[in-house]
Amino acid sequence: MSALTSTLESFFTSYLAGQKAASRHTIASYRDTWRLLLQYVHQRKHVRADRADFTDLDAETIIAFLSHLEDERGNSPSTRNARLAAIRAVFGYASYHQIQHADLIARVMAIAPKATARPDICYLTDPEVDALLAAPNLSRWVGRRDQLIIATLVATGLRISELTGICWSDVQLDSPSYLRCHGKGRKDRTTPLSPSLVTTLRAWRAKTSPAGQGPVFTAQGSSRALTNAAVTKRLAVHTVVAEAKCPTLHGQSVTPHVLRHTCAMRMLAAGIDAATISLWLGHESIDSTGPYLHADLAIKQRALDRTTAPTIETGTYKPTAGLLSFLEAL
Repeated sequence: MSALTSTLESFFTSYLAGQKAASRHTIASYRDTWRLLLQYVHQRKHVRADRADFTDLDAETIIAFLSHLEDERGNSPSTRNARLAAIRAVFGYASYHQIQHADLIARVMAIAPKATARPDICYLTDPEVDALLAAPNLSRWVGRRDQLIIATLVATGLRISELTGICWSDVQLDSPSYLRCHGKGRKDRTTPLSPSLVTTLRAWRAKTSPAGQGPVFTAQGSSRALTNAAVTKRLAVHTVVAEAKCPTLHGQSVTPHVLRHTCAMRMLAAGIDAATISLWLGHESIDSTGPYLHADLAIKQRALDRTTAPTIETGTYKPTAGLLSFLEAL
């Protein structure tokens, strides 16, 4: 067994899953990164994964792999940086156990992430939200479920994994009404529910789970929870329908995260401070709420209205005769 093999096994079992108690999403992301890297090494250096060692993964090889991700696989710089973070995590762990490779490890750890552009927040306006809520066919069970999903995402700002993971045992419909969710970074949080959403949830529970057990949102004809991909697909279907009543939705990609942004922007427009929005959304830091402030044009307009515009003299520029003579002489 090579030093790399033993290090990877120890990293994933003893360190990542044991000491760090990383979520299954983190473990899966790191696993996929290393699977791609070892496949790349096998293709380029003809070294089998179980025989690869640290000497086969020098800084030049890692940099070439990162370029391969962008140039050949079409990954974005953000994905490239996420893969690099997974690689550096293993090398950082190896620095305490593979001293003989200290110089190679240090060179890999020195690889810097690529700077990425931060796009503006995508969110829906109130008319667009109304059109999306009106899109599902309420004469069908699926339509009523989908409308409730949209209303819940807009009202609570839940992440998609938080939404699909909600069970009836996590929902309190009596006063005070709230739902509990297990969020990103293994953080639990409680989100209050509006009276209208409570009424809809109570009616939905009476039809789907009178005993108040199991997942809140399930696949049709099944007791299993709806998957993240299924929710995203249903939103895309209803967005196409909503475009007929709201043309501004045309060309927009309405995802669960867009509805999470929409919840934050609606709270911001209502005058709720950034700290409260950060707590509501389950952000690690209040700094994560900054992009919402940047995206809110109303805030910028209010700032502009409080300032005095500089005086600008208008007119047409007329060059002097000396300048014309100079230019003609060139």
